[in-house]
Amino acid sequence: MKDYFGYNDKICVVTGASSGMGKAAAEMLVDLGAKVYALDYNQC
Repeated sequence: MKDYFGYNDKICVVTGASSGMGKAAAEMLVDLGAKVYALDYNQC
């Protein structure tokens, strides 16, 4: 995916990251170069 918004070296927090859309968003942000804090009630 092309990085239109400049996520490289940004810090992102994703809630609900153990499955579904939260997991997909966290993985995409990592692929774009962001530093991701993935949070969920269940273990990520």
